[in-house]
Amino acid sequence: MTALLELRDLSLSIRGQAVLDRVSLGIAPGQVVALTGESGSGKSMTALSVMGLLPPGSKTQGQVIFGDQDLLTLPENRLCALRGNDIGMVFQEPMTALNPVQSIGQQVAESFRIHQHMSSAQALRQARAVLDRVGLPAAQFPLGRFPHQLSGGQRQRVVIAIAIALRPRLLIADEPTTALDVTTQAQILALLRRLAQEDEMGVMMITHDLAVVAQMADRIAVMRNGEVVEQGAAAAVLARGQHPYTQKLLQASRHRVDLPPAPSPARVLLRVDNARRSFAVPGQGAGIVGGIASGFGSGMGRFHAVDGVSFALHEGERLGLVGESGCGKSTLTRAILGLEALQGGQITLDGVPVLAGGRPDLAVRRAMQVVFQDPFGSFNPRHRVARLIAEPFHLLRQPPKGRARRAAIDQALVDVGLRPQDADKYIHQFSGGQRQRIAIARALIIRPRLIVFDEAVSALDVSVRAQILDLLAQLCRTYGLSYLFISHDLSVVRSVTDRVLVMQSGKIVEAGPTAQVLERPSHAYTRALLAAVPHLPEETHGKAEA
Repeated sequence: MTALLELRDLSLSIRGQAVLDRVSLGIAPGQVVALTGESGSGKSMTALSVMGLLPPGSKTQGQVIFGDQDLLTLPENRLCALRGNDIGMVFQEPMTALNPVQSIGQQVAESFRIHQHMSSAQALRQARAVLDRVGLPAAQFPLGRFPHQLSGGQRQRVVIAIAIALRPRLLIADEPTTALDVTTQAQILALLRRLAQEDEMGVMMITHDLAVVAQMADRIAVMRNGEVVEQGAAAAVLARGQHPYTQKLLQASRHRVDLPPAPSPARVLLRVDNARRSFAVPGQGAGIVGGIASGFGSGMGRFHAVDGVSFALHEGERLGLVGESGCGKSTLTRAILGLEALQGGQITLDGVPVLAGGRPDLAVRRAMQVVFQDPFGSFNPRHRVARLIAEPFHLLRQPPKGRARRAAIDQALVDVGLRPQDADKYIHQFSGGQRQRIAIARALIIRPRLIVFDEAVSALDVSVRAQILDLLAQLCRTYGLSYLFISHDLSVVRSVTDRVLVMQSGKIVEAGPTAQVLERPSHAYTRALLAAVPHLPEETHGKAEA
């Protein structure tokens, strides 16, 4: 089969440092090829080499053949004509890929205006159809919505809509479902697979999730330290991986955390009583002016993001919260953290309201930390990592200084699998997974009583994820750590929580011990979530273990 894209001994160095070493692989029309490996293995740099989006100081060797052209030799104006039209790309972090001051309609319509020279009105009509295809219907997601008004999963769907708008011949998807819940992930994977088949579109999928690879890919290339160490048919590699590194990834995918036994019921640490929060949204009658919802007149409605939620988290307990994007998890999280006021009900930490007179209590701030979903967006890019990690010290009555301060920073980095010398770098110098580890180090550094993990491991490769989850288990044994773990990855929730809450449309529809809820669910919505979870084939486990 003639290759649509062929990498021939592609090597890359950046300012003299080797990044890729003779990478060779091909993608045929209609074929899905997965690149997998740990953070820093070269997966994303391979994709950026194809797109011609390399940083200054980059030097490439070899060839990147697309059709009958070597992309490495094309001038920038030729590459611009290809990007978005013939080659689409879904970037790893949706919030940084989207323009925060443009509506989602304007951003999707841009490809139609630039490449197909449509009028604004025509482009917006096409944008509406594309957004519908990726699960963002007009009734809930008018063209005038802005990225900050969407959840992480919804933003990712907008990014995917932009990438597939013009039905490109090649789609490069860099962790396209990392931020998505399991049901939306299944829908997006099915959409990408169908487009690949119907439009004969080749897909380069970058992912650390081997279960997604098993479900999605025809072929797989395993990368480590800039090299392809093993490649072949996905089913064969996952079942009979020959390279020790491939076997290591398979073992990490099956990793189970040794969580200490659930503590006996103790006093309540966090209590949420009848929490309510709604938002005004444009309804069917709202107009669109220049791609922006006008919101005037009777077109406004209300969206109940959190609708009468009540629960308690006890001292030493590990509580999970699961549900689809848009179910209210993020809104509830912001209220728990005191970042957003409720319109009804109350939230207390150890009996103290998280918000008093509209301002967060300092003792609550000291006792509760958070790891946000988007690691890059939660850091100031102008500061070095040492300063970023040390931010919570200002909450302490006697923060460490001098050598003690640096020792604490170094230890926090080592705890999450990084090096002390990383403290002197900037956040843009790290991969997505490494940034998330830095975020976790910042949350852990003052040993709070409660940590809220908002999709804290969704961006991590499988081996690093296993290390971080083991770290959480160790902290639970050593410090009796309490946490609220918000995730769309039910396998992770199963490993690191004692109890789980299932949230749908702003309400808790099921709650109970984690094993009971995930193995014997009583609610139809919970059963639907479990049915959408991708799995490695059973025979893969047995052969890998052997």
